[in-house]
Amino acid sequence: MASVQLPTFTTTPIEKIPSIVSRIRKTFFSQKTRPAAFRLKQLRKLYWAIVDHEKELLEAFKQDLGKGYFEVMTSEIEWVKNDIIFMTQHLEQWMKDEKPADIPWSHRIVSPRIRKDPLGLILVIGAFNFPVNLSFGPMIGAISAGNTVVLKPSEQCPNCAAVMQTIMEKALDPECYICVQGGIPETSALLEQKWDKIFFTGSVNTAKVVAQAAAKNLTPVALELGGKNPAIVTRNADVHLAARRLLWSKTMNAGQVCMSQNYILVDKEVAPSLIAELQVALKEFFPSGAKQSLDYSRIVNVRAFNRIKKMLDSTSGKIVIGGTMDADQLFIEPTVIEVSDPKDSLLVEESFGPLIPILAVDNLDQAISIANKIHATPLGVYAFGTKAETDRVLAETRSGGASVNDGFYHGIIPTLPFGGVGDSGTGAYHGKASFDCFTHGRSITKTPNWVEKLLAVRYPPFAGTSKLTQYRTMGVLKPDFDREGNQRIGLLWYLITLGAGSASKGAFRAVLVAAVYLALRALMEGRAWKALK
Repeated sequence: MASVQLPTFTTTPIEKIPSIVSRIRKTFFSQKTRPAAFRLKQLRKLYWAIVDHEKELLEAFKQDLGKGYFEVMTSEIEWVKNDIIFMTQHLEQWMKDEKPADIPWSHRIVSPRIRKDPLGLILVIGAFNFPVNLSFGPMIGAISAGNTVVLKPSEQCPNCAAVMQTIMEKALDPECYICVQGGIPETSALLEQKWDKIFFTGSVNTAKVVAQAAAKNLTPVALELGGKNPAIVTRNADVHLAARRLLWSKTMNAGQVCMSQNYILVDKEVAPSLIAELQVALKEFFPSGAKQSLDYSRIVNVRAFNRIKKMLDSTSGKIVIGGTMDADQLFIEPTVIEVSDPKDSLLVEESFGPLIPILAVDNLDQAISIANKIHATPLGVYAFGTKAETDRVLAETRSGGASVNDGFYHGIIPTLPFGGVGDSGTGAYHGKASFDCFTHGRSITKTPNWVEKLLAVRYPPFAGTSKLTQYRTMGVLKPDFDREGNQRIGLLWYLITLGAGSASKGAFRAVLVAAVYLALRALMEGRAWKALK
């Protein structure tokens, strides 16, 4: 693998950015990206370009993050390839006009429908921790929806960024899709341009800068951020499974995963057992130690390494497992820390690394209270315990997503919508949600000429006419509830449902009741047509 020649990371000149954006916008208005055939061809060519550059991607991941083969293939390369195939298999169906539900009969004559229009020019700003997945993933959704795209990969993984640019230039139409490289100056220059949507993955602080820049042009944004995600382990949980599953989620990419738990709140009765099981699982996952393992990643750069080290140095907690570091290799061992204060820096700050702080709590009430105080809207919540206990956690917390008795499983299902809430982000993607993220549902009606007489009710003069009465007959709903908020049951409905509770006749009567009710409702709605005549 060391013999693989990687392309050179080259920063895009800032002075070229306005002309790049202008050119890509002009292409969008040429309607070139709208046909399904064009979108499908671009996606299929992108798929094969990724296949052709697999060796370069593997080497780039090794140099940028020290990622192992299995992790790169499953969470990056195969994930993106699978995403492309899923999109191509469903795209034409998703593009079809949608018939809206619950349209009153009086309005169906104008054939209301929802058209799936592309938004326009999209800016995708990727992240370093999954540089291909979090860059190509949103871009695939934007291409599928018929947009033009400018991709700005993370400069913190320059080798991956350079290979992605090579792939795009080989596979995609350069008048529609382009890769811009660089750091903060280039990103700032991009944000000064007018976009139709910005998709950003990264930190909360940077997201605020992106959102402020977007607000100047009323540009909508999708923000996929991090979060001080809690894991809660009750006294009734399977501690053995909890330890394995939480360790898995915290050692993937050396903990540089926005979805992984930031801390564990565990019932004090089982806290010692959880720590013991974490030790067992760590030995099983890395028999010769994480440093010697080809499956364990490295920290992305010196700045991130020093930030994590500072967090560990500042905690008042006690290291009970791990703690070894090597700045030269950017290596930080999976480290378990017992903390006693909910205000400890390891809990209230996001480590984005392989640190596993554990805080023992008295009960589930206390765990939920602490989790909500530390961060009310994390990206994920991970609850371990009985059904009643985990149901309580889901009911009494908020989060972008949640996995019960597991660590971020909800985030690895490629067709399940994924996104944050509040401080952990806005918007969602993956699967069809990626298409919807970059699509505008355009409501359209088509009024035939011959219906003009029926529409006379909307034209003045109104005074001294019965037009308001006609209008109310046509479309105004009457409440089925009283002033106290109680639902009313009409006399007719009461009479036709009398005695329908018999177990032996329940099924038949239910069908009969439904049929009678729908027939009567249809007759009543027919009054609207009479009012139009």
